Amino acid sequence: MSFKRLIHWLSIVAIACSTGFVGAQTFPAKPIKLIIPATTGTSDVIARALAPRLSSVLGQSIVVEQMPGAGTNIGNHFVAKSAPDGYTLLINGLPLVTNLALYSQLPYNPMTDLVPVIGLAEVNNVITVHPSLGVQTLKELVQLAKTKPGQLNYGSPGAGSSGHLSAEMLGLKTGAQMVHLPYKGNSQATMDLLRGELQVGFMNLPMALPQVKAGKLKALAVTGAKRSKLLPDVPTVAEALGMPDFELTAWFVIMAPAKTPSNVISLLNKEIDKILKDPDFVEKIHNAGAEVIGGSTASFESRMKKDAARLGELIKLAGTKAEP
Repeated sequence: MSFKRLIHWLSIVAIACSTGFVGAQTFPAKPIKLIIPATTGTSDVIARALAPRLSSVLGQSIVVEQMPGAGTNIGNHFVAKSAPDGYTLLINGLPLVTNLALYSQLPYNPMTDLVPVIGLAEVNNVITVHPSLGVQTLKELVQLAKTKPGQLNYGSPGAGSSGHLSAEMLGLKTGAQMVHLPYKGNSQATMDLLRGELQVGFMNLPMALPQVKAGKLKALAVTGAKRSKLLPDVPTVAEALGMPDFELTAWFVIMAPAKTPSNVISLLNKEIDKILKDPDFVEKIHNAGAEVIGGSTASFESRMKKDAARLGELIKLAGTKAEP
């Protein structure tokens, strides 16, 4: 090869590398690790439904690994500090936009050390009451809470959870302040609500649905912007109270370390978005109490920034901090 041809060939390689062409052709060349910073729940269901489908498309194993603890910060931090090559990804939800407000010090910044790949699914919260409370509508619950301040309690998986923030938002907007009792998970809080030890529940729909269907709990409203297809007769808070600016939905997203090559992000977004449109996958997620999201990276990044601002302000107004 002549010197001129060698220089020409090296120039082509340099241009290809700078545009991400080479990376796009070789990714993925090894298994991809998908970190879940929790033990059970909707994120785990989504991950295990997604993994085999994505593995089939990409031709590499997708290894799902649970890494719970510290309000999801252990798993978040692990992925944030991993190599930005697309081989270590994260599935998480609202803590990605609330932990900065909840924790005084974090060893990473969830909004700048991680970048979204694609929004996966969203889950409504359901405001429920124990039948013994005798409340039939959300208006009645708000009025009861205002006439009996500090006498109604509810449980949640902890400070900053979507259930807790839904209750705080309702309280700040209506004056219906209830007592928050944090639990280590949804299961025990649900059991105490069923026993009548708690009067009110701000529950993720998958936890609430079987109890509502069985008549063990009364569903008053859902906290999302639209009604759930699984509880079509239950109004939104906006409908029940004439409060159009009320909306709080738990969502789940795949994140990658910041500085992951854009062509890798684009490839993952494109292939996962196809999976999210597959009728069998949609049905599986729907049966888990969630609705698929999908779409572009930019659209979900915009949603995250919006929620970070408004939920951060909500946490500040409520004076909420994560339990040590």
